[in-house]
Amino acid sequence: MIKVEHLVKTFGATKAVNDISFEVNEGENLVLLGTSGCGKTTTLKMLNRLIEPDSGAISIDGKNILGHPAELLRRGIGYVLQNNGLFPHYTVAENIAIVPNLLKWDKTKTQKRVEELLEKLHLDKNYLNVYPNELSGGQQQRIGLARALVADPPVLLMDEPFGALDNVTRSKIHDEFLALDELKRKTIIMVTHDVQEAFELGDRIALMDKGKIVQIGSPNDLLFKPANDLVNDFLKEQHLQLEFKTIKLSDIWEYLPNNGKKINTSLLSAQAGVWVALENFKFYPRENLNILNQENKEIKSVTFDQLMSAFSNYKNRLPHE
Repeated sequence: MIKVEHLVKTFGATKAVNDISFEVNEGENLVLLGTSGCGKTTTLKMLNRLIEPDSGAISIDGKNILGHPAELLRRGIGYVLQNNGLFPHYTVAENIAIVPNLLKWDKTKTQKRVEELLEKLHLDKNYLNVYPNELSGGQQQRIGLARALVADPPVLLMDEPFGALDNVTRSKIHDEFLALDELKRKTIIMVTHDVQEAFELGDRIALMDKGKIVQIGSPNDLLFKPANDLVNDFLKEQHLQLEFKTIKLSDIWEYLPNNGKKINTSLLSAQAGVWVALENFKFYPRENLNILNQENKEIKSVTFDQLMSAFSNYKNRLPHE
């Protein structure tokens, strides 16, 4: 869906983006991860020509984006900003309807789509006529997302979309983001400096440093097959927590015992991460946890110690970092 070849952007004597190339498959979420100044936001803004590249090529759905007027390109790409970018003098309804109005949709179609998105994002219709400053940070960010999604663009660009939110609100919106059916058919490129966020939301991660991509791959690739010391050092402080979130219960299934006592509690999917299982034990420390493997319809019931033992056995089988 997106192909970037030998992209370069220089500001003065600084190469903000230094000859990078990557591809993003249709329906994939690629996260550009790195510290401030690594070139990730400059890269993102070149994809919708908010910044023009010095050299290189960008194609979206097989078409060279430099061959089309920038304003037409942007109408077909959703764009979500860190501080939501809502117009303060527009109501919520007017903010969301900006692109449909540019595309000359009729009012009935626009209203129906706006209301549909509000429902999907768990916002009451009463918010339609209020102004952004009357909303919480989390509500404003949902409206920013609704505005980006309203015309159903195939591509969505997100620049630190949850960076301004507190941790509790951010965690809740992460869950909504992963569950939102609207996003499951989008090709997404997201910029963040938050390692946990990148690993929770990204199908693949491109770790950037000094204008270059140091490594691009799945969360598992970066964790267990780091390309070099820079990747290893970047993830070192959060490595164990990232392992808990990245390794799924299905990954460690063969190491989980099958003789536990099945108790009458809810089932946890084997597609959940080990971290989710640990969260469950936080509330029910003395109980067994029932896990359902949808692939073989098998249920295993494990204690906390058995879960940690299976996790360790799985880790020991992996190649050393």
